[in-house]
Amino acid sequence: MSVTGSSASHQRKIHPPAPEPSPARRAAWVVVAALLAVLAVLPPFYLSGYWVRVITGLLMYAALASAINIMVGFAGYPALGNIVFFGTGAYTVAVLMVKYNTGFFVALAAAGVLAAVYAALLGTAVLRLRGAYFGIATIGINHATSELVTNLDRLTGGGRGTIVPFYPGGIEEERMFFYYLMLGLMVLSVFTVWVISRNRLGYGLRALKADQEGASVMGVNTTRYKVIAWTISAGLTGLVGGAYAYWLAFLEPPYVFDITMSVKTYIMAILGGAGTVIGPVVGAFALELLSELIWGRFLEAHMLVLGIVVVLVVLFIPQGFMNLVGRLLGGQRRRRAKEVRADG
Repeated sequence: MSVTGSSASHQRKIHPPAPEPSPARRAAWVVVAALLAVLAVLPPFYLSGYWVRVITGLLMYAALASAINIMVGFAGYPALGNIVFFGTGAYTVAVLMVKYNTGFFVALAAAGVLAAVYAALLGTAVLRLRGAYFGIATIGINHATSELVTNLDRLTGGGRGTIVPFYPGGIEEERMFFYYLMLGLMVLSVFTVWVISRNRLGYGLRALKADQEGASVMGVNTTRYKVIAWTISAGLTGLVGGAYAYWLAFLEPPYVFDITMSVKTYIMAILGGAGTVIGPVVGAFALELLSELIWGRFLEAHMLVLGIVVVLVVLFIPQGFMNLVGRLLGGQRRRRAKEVRADG
């Protein structure tokens, strides 16, 4: 077989057509989606202000975990410093609203765009690194950007911090606004990951994650795919950062360039199932709820207990919760098939 024919064959393997779901399965997913939508809308009306705030934080982390999943789960790049785009988005909103009296939604859109452009400019050079080297480079970029923001004190407020204009409404209205804002950003992140998982970009990212040299030989423009993935991930992260700035109403560089937040979202994506659509959301909700429960019971040592729990999960469920669920369901289907054949 010629090289051209072999390459075309491999390209077909990278971009297989997605199987069409059966009408029954499609109807089941519609019902599930409708139930989840109803459940997502209800909390602000029935829960206390404390729990609405907790769930708003859960939604924020779910959006961040979905965004980092594009790099970690699909491209296989440990973007440990991805929080740099969160901070970039946060300060974009703060500067535009404070210094230029820009409306929030215009500033929020600018936050997403600026974070995406920042990633695109960095990506061509930084994404030539791989593995731990890339992760360390992103941490360095985060630290450098934090220092830059700190030193631009006339624009950003520097180490003194900056106060973002408060939401112009009552307490209940404010809670609902930020709850639905974070919910919308989470839905946007999950929908983006779902679209990527079903198109050429997703197949190309999976190919370079498995074997970058092999993917390049098969015709995948690996640098272009990685830059696009990082740009999308950064844009989504910047949007969440911008929303967080308005929600928090006071910013300091250590708050929004906190590397522990980035590591936390990385762990969430891994726990839930990196490379899956829903896994990072499951991981975010599981880790944050677990953290909340442990904090209430182990006030002095909650981080130690939480760390032990995370280590145990990673050791015994290394592929994440969604992979475990898939294996369990697959085992049940196989047992049922064997029973049917035995009865026959």
